[in-house]
Amino acid sequence: MSRLGDLGAKLYRGEVGYDFIRNRKIWYGVSILITITAIIGVAVGGLRMGIEFQGGAVFTTDTKAKISTSQATEVATEASGHMAIVQELGNGGLRIQITEVDTAKANEIKETLSDELGIPAEEINADLVGPSWGEQIANKAWMGLGIFMVLVVIYLAIAFEWRMAVAALIALIHDITITVGVYALVGFEVTPGTVIGLLTILGYSLYDTVVVFDSLKEGQKDITQQTRFTYSEIANRSINSTLVRSINTTVVALLPVAGLLFIGGGVLGAGMLNDISLSLFVGLAAGAYSSIFIATPLVADLKERDPQMKALKKRVLAKRAAAEARGDSPEDGGPARPQDRAGEGAETAGAAVGRPRQPRGHGRTPGKR
Repeated sequence: MSRLGDLGAKLYRGEVGYDFIRNRKIWYGVSILITITAIIGVAVGGLRMGIEFQGGAVFTTDTKAKISTSQATEVATEASGHMAIVQELGNGGLRIQITEVDTAKANEIKETLSDELGIPAEEINADLVGPSWGEQIANKAWMGLGIFMVLVVIYLAIAFEWRMAVAALIALIHDITITVGVYALVGFEVTPGTVIGLLTILGYSLYDTVVVFDSLKEGQKDITQQTRFTYSEIANRSINSTLVRSINTTVVALLPVAGLLFIGGGVLGAGMLNDISLSLFVGLAAGAYSSIFIATPLVADLKERDPQMKALKKRVLAKRAAAEARGDSPEDGGPARPQDRAGEGAETAGAAVGRPRQPRGHGRTPGKR
């Protein structure tokens, strides 16, 4: 078995692990800092909306132009009065995109481009997108996103419980905010492909979250009938038991997306891939992070406020204090470390916690007292 497989098995059995729940305030702080940065990026720089949302004109040529793309950008920007986006096509032609351009202005720009590019006007195709159509696209995008969120909350509330639904919703909003903030900071264009990418990464993020929630649901069965672990400790074990699976899923998903973004968009210059690949890349990474460091710790915080969980925690701590006073080992119910007495993190901190409890007669010769 590989080392990663060995680690995954140990994490699943609770023999090793990281105390996510105990250190949740650190990760909350990291998320808040990243989110504030993203919001500032959107507020200051704004989003560079594509022509599908703002309206405008797209000019394409099948003939290779006599000037470079940078020169064509300057010509188109000067002729239109708006920032132009110029991309070289596979056949050597150009695709020139200019927002907020009406029909009359588009004809003037077409004539100017014909003179500067050295291409007859009839060989330049102009496609106009009206601002009203772009507004409809934007409204439909927001509607689709809203419907997705509502369905997610309803499903999780039915399949699990309302606390998990709230935590998953916060994690999804966290992922969207970070992805949108990155778009604002790097200046990539927001297109319908970006919206598709956002909806896709929300699905991935939700998948990782549901995997952890399912493990937590199994672990909390008859939780109030035992006095070994608190809810937070069981939640922590759920994260650790699915940690390797979440990492593997994310890495496998990120590799082809990284190829689209860095090779397809960067090396090969296929700029049209950037709008969807960036949202996928950032969103997948943010989704994996939120599933582990945000969603489940939030569930634990909400659940620990329940009177039954508070009572359970008191019973667990009381039993551990009594076991420590008797000098019993962790296997007999005593805490392994000082923080275990605080009721946080005992589940996955070491090999002693979470292993099956041995009978008190274990190791004795049968038939002898």
